[in-house]
Amino acid sequence: MNNKKMAMTVVAALSIIVPALVAVLIYSPYKISADYDWLRSIPAFNATINSMTAILLIAGAVMVKKGNIQGHKIAMSSALGLGVCFLLAYVLYHATVESVIFGDVNMDGVLDDQEALSVGTMRSVYLTILLSHILLSAAVVPFVLLAFYFAIAQEFDRHKKIVKFTWPIWLYVSVTGVIVYLLASPYYSV
Repeated sequence: MNNKKMAMTVVAALSIIVPALVAVLIYSPYKISADYDWLRSIPAFNATINSMTAILLIAGAVMVKKGNIQGHKIAMSSALGLGVCFLLAYVLYHATVESVIFGDVNMDGVLDDQEALSVGTMRSVYLTILLSHILLSAAVVPFVLLAFYFAIAQEFDRHKKIVKFTWPIWLYVSVTGVIVYLLASPYYSV
């Protein structure tokens, strides 16, 4: 099997496995018993990672436009590395801690009518941003991996074509990750 075929197999496998694993962890009624307070700080940690990723994505784009290819490589590789750190922390969090419910002021795991009324349309705004963030974060995985593969394989024409739509989606996912955290942060028990 040649390297290109192997790389495409890995990209395809990760593009299926990563979103599937995340979905299972989020929607599973079972959580790993781990009563460590620091686990509850993971959303803030991940928001920081998302912020840093957004900065690196912007820096990488500026660098490549200025012809600083080495700086571009460092910024984009760092952004990918942060993405891996984010994913590991995200999986750990959702494997051990119940997801918060936007508007659940008393943090009892139930959004009652009074709580829903108190947050009003902000809940719809939050859920819209969250849904777009989740869908695009799953959709962008294969394109980010392919962009990196094309760069490493020195297929720069293909790399440039794919990053034209991959980069803005990845940036959107990073920024909305921070926004989702900021909107939901009052409902985290830390």
